[in-house]
Amino acid sequence: MSHTYTNLLSHVIFSTKDRQPLIDSELKPRLLGYMNGIATENGAKVLAMNSMPDHVHLLWELAAKSSISDALRILKTNSSRWVGETFGQRKPFAWQTGYGAFSVSRSNVPAVAKYIEAQEIHHRRRSFEEEFIELLVRHGIQYDSKYVLG
Repeated sequence: MSHTYTNLLSHVIFSTKDRQPLIDSELKPRLLGYMNGIATENGAKVLAMNSMPDHVHLLWELAAKSSISDALRILKTNSSRWVGETFGQRKPFAWQTGYGAFSVSRSNVPAVAKYIEAQEIHHRRRSFEEEFIELLVRHGIQYDSKYVLG
């Protein structure tokens, strides 16, 4: 086969360092826009993105040449640096090292996008930790609570 064909859709969740509530209403639209630009520049297609003060949800389609770990390293490093350069008082802004990445079938894209867009509603009823653990369980991922909740 002379061409590469992929369908690399994933729902990714990552948090601010120590889950500090650093993504406020002033930062949120600019940060998400900047992150969308980084992803696009690196060959990804962002299908949905939203954040809460301490974490981001992202539904994207990666390019065939990309790995999730490399794409997230680029996204997190560049966006963290941009926040520090653009909002000087936010110099301590950083992302937590880890992340959750869950594969998504093409048929589930609308449901996952709707879920991401409704983050504010979800978090009125449950915490980030409850949400994240529910996703781990739903996707059959074994975890150690001291690393998820620590």
